[in-house]
Amino acid sequence: MKEHRGRLTKDGIRIYEQGDFAGMHAAGALAARILDDIADHVFPGQTTGAIDGLITQMVEDAGATSATIGYKGYQHASCISVNHVVCHGIPGDKRLKDGDILNIDVTVIVDGWFGDTSRMYVAGKLPRKAERLIQVTHDALFKGIEMVKPGNTFGDIGHAIQAYVEAHRMSVVRDFCGHGLGRVFHAPPNVLHYGRPGTGAVLEEGMFFTIEPMVNLGRPETKTLADDWTAVTRDKSLSAQFEHSVGVTADGVEIFTLSPGDKFHPTYSS
Repeated sequence: MKEHRGRLTKDGIRIYEQGDFAGMHAAGALAARILDDIADHVFPGQTTGAIDGLITQMVEDAGATSATIGYKGYQHASCISVNHVVCHGIPGDKRLKDGDILNIDVTVIVDGWFGDTSRMYVAGKLPRKAERLIQVTHDALFKGIEMVKPGNTFGDIGHAIQAYVEAHRMSVVRDFCGHGLGRVFHAPPNVLHYGRPGTGAVLEEGMFFTIEPMVNLGRPETKTLADDWTAVTRDKSLSAQFEHSVGVTADGVEIFTLSPGDKFHPTYSS
């Protein structure tokens, strides 16, 4: 049964209470730890299905629940999106090749709270153009997070991301966005990764949501494949994504999904 906590704004965005931050930190920490622990299992010759199997076991071993298994018929504990797959890539038997880049997206439920995060990985040696894309996408996420504080708007977040990405001659995907979460997986608001400053709902203390920009080396358009999940770039250009779950505090932001081992960026070991 859906539990209602806090109040709703006129835009339908739930305002959570101070005590709810602890629940989000616990869920976010588990999701982030799983993504840390899976890093050593990403290598040329590995299958995305094997990676997902390990993630499924990690969620189970932690006594948590996968938010994605059974969600609208989806049957995996992660989405794994390789190269020109933008998001919602389905794990399977395809083997990773040297130089492949991939986003792994995990959402877990801990004591009713949802922890949602994704980050980029590389199988083998990271190609130069992919490295640039990953760096710009990573930095764009944090440009957006810098805008999170009471009194700013969701348009401020989107504009910061869009301006940074386009200054590097890359494009922001517009077909997918971040979302509110908390005791539910998806809720208002839609967090767009493009926009105009000063537009959209005003941020208030107690809002919980994801910021998860998808950035393409080529054009922003996507298409969804016949499986009704996998979204790819229309021009087959490389795509990257990073995602954090955040909460608005009295004077700024808390990130719920920080990497405990400082492995959020795929070049952490270099």
